[in-house]
Amino acid sequence: MTDNIGQSSETQSLGPDATLLLVDDDGPFLRRLARAMEARGFTVEIAESVAEGLSKAKSNTPKYAVVDMRLQDGNGLDVIEAIRERRDDTRIIVLTGYGNIATAVTAVKLGAIDYLAKPADADEVFAALTRKPGERAEVPENPMSADRVRWEHIQRVYEMCERNVSETARQLNMHRRTLQRILAKRAPR
Repeated sequence: MTDNIGQSSETQSLGPDATLLLVDDDGPFLRRLARAMEARGFTVEIAESVAEGLSKAKSNTPKYAVVDMRLQDGNGLDVIEAIRERRDDTRIIVLTGYGNIATAVTAVKLGAIDYLAKPADADEVFAALTRKPGERAEVPENPMSADRVRWEHIQRVYEMCERNVSETARQLNMHRRTLQRILAKRAPR
């Protein structure tokens, strides 16, 4: 548990506008992260869908945002675009259980400053949100497995084909149903 002295220094690093929008369809995770971010000095709003995230982003565009990539009703990238249209200084983190390089690149092009794979804890999220421009994240200790490299390649081609499963399957010389099964699974470690 952080004491008041620690909280005040964290709050100072956030600046006067500490509004944070959290968008994730995993309710228990979302509420735990919201409590943890409030304890670190943020004023938190939560949304459990793209529609709710868009509404909150439009009504009160936050200074900070953590957006899940895949939500029940669509893609979190839509929320990032809506935030960027209204405010260009928002520090946005993409958080997802389906981490891959292609979507990370897309998220960064849309204005995200970092990309974290689930399960990410509150300390990792806070560090990513408050990292100074130009400050580097730590290099991961373990290199990607062969399965992960394959997954990344499939995801990159999938993004290049604008998420068209049939075209991606043709490009990869793979059966469409096999590709659909691969895309439905979480990324390997």
